[in-house]
Amino acid sequence: MKLHILGICGTFMGSLAILAKQLGHEVEGSDTHIYPPMSQQLQAHSIVCYEGYSPDHLNENIDLVIIGNALSRGNLAVEYVLNQGFSYISGAQWLAEHVLPNYQTIVVAGTHGKTTTSSMVAWILECAGLQPSFLIGGVPLNFGVSARLEKGKYFIVEADEYDTAFFDKRSKFVHYHPRIAILNNLEYDHADIFPDVASIQKQFHHLIRIIPSEGSIICNAVEKNLKETLQQGCWTPVTYFNDPKEWNFKNIEKDGSYFEIFFREELKGEIKWDLLGKHNQLNALAAIAAVDKIGVSPKIACEALQNFQNVKRRLEIIGQKNGITIYDDFAHHPTAIATTLNGLRQHIDKSRILAILEPRSNTMKLGIHREQLINSLNEADKVFVFQPASQNWQFPTEHRDIQIFQTTEALLEKLLKIIQSGDHVLIMSNGGFENLHQRLLNAL
Repeated sequence: MKLHILGICGTFMGSLAILAKQLGHEVEGSDTHIYPPMSQQLQAHSIVCYEGYSPDHLNENIDLVIIGNALSRGNLAVEYVLNQGFSYISGAQWLAEHVLPNYQTIVVAGTHGKTTTSSMVAWILECAGLQPSFLIGGVPLNFGVSARLEKGKYFIVEADEYDTAFFDKRSKFVHYHPRIAILNNLEYDHADIFPDVASIQKQFHHLIRIIPSEGSIICNAVEKNLKETLQQGCWTPVTYFNDPKEWNFKNIEKDGSYFEIFFREELKGEIKWDLLGKHNQLNALAAIAAVDKIGVSPKIACEALQNFQNVKRRLEIIGQKNGITIYDDFAHHPTAIATTLNGLRQHIDKSRILAILEPRSNTMKLGIHREQLINSLNEADKVFVFQPASQNWQFPTEHRDIQIFQTTEALLEKLLKIIQSGDHVLIMSNGGFENLHQRLLNAL
């Protein structure tokens, strides 16, 4: 079957393209934002990606068009598909119909931590010899790919609450029919489609409704919004993490690089790794609790996580020059920004942190998290914000040292004037950021 994927360079759709290719389909696609790491993955799998959404990219030989949720009515390619009568489907539904029936599905949901936790579960199962398949919205460095099909019976999928497609406004995760669901957290996000937290809780409850009574829910015990959602009705046993009475951790090193794992106050193992921050410790707890449900011991899980290499663009060191360390981080929400900065601060102590932020997610572009962003940046010594003139809200500057730039050229010029040996430069964006990371490395 010949498939054309509209929005193929999105993390979900690009991963879907890889799975379709593995299943033997002829796969191509179109997109307007083509940048690493997804562009490199598609190229490595010999998947053709056309620039832009021209109808010229769609021909009569295409059997099925898979449409990403970033596309809406009015898009030239979408209008052509509808007018010409092409068969079309959403990415989530295609995955549900063509891949997941062959597996037991483990989903990872939450406002943040989904990519890392999914990668941890996959890596633990790999180390346990269970040959997992997965689709993850990032590239786990242990695997080097964001999606694959294997012979084991488990499929791990990063379960996004974002809507499915312009013709299906349910959250993508309701398509996945999980056996085990990890619920990491629930905060307000995706302001372009959700008016409030209650509307997100409603979608999470749709997910809870379809988990079997013989399945498992792994839930963060301190998340009030998740507890409220479970109280709307739950028919599946719930195991809690981040709870002293169930799964919990105890620090040995304050930066989160070395800690112990406990279940019901009994020591189960320890983890010493290169990751930083409490958020990653909670991700590990969730992953360990989940795999325990399918018979993988905490001891094996902890041993696996000691060799876990995280995901590309999660506090990833991309270069060190002249005593300056440059990190790339896929920042999209104030809570994630704060925990990342806190972990880095605990690790480097009093060295300077220069935080470079592009508020690029749909929610941040709308200015929804305006006030939260200020507090999320407290651990940085200096903050540089790239905010093009097209954004119609003003970034707060009450922070100790925040500077706003409308071009990356001006930002880079200023950064090079003040940067010094020993600095840690944290570049945060969920996009390509005009290749700022490499431009800074080249300038140094």
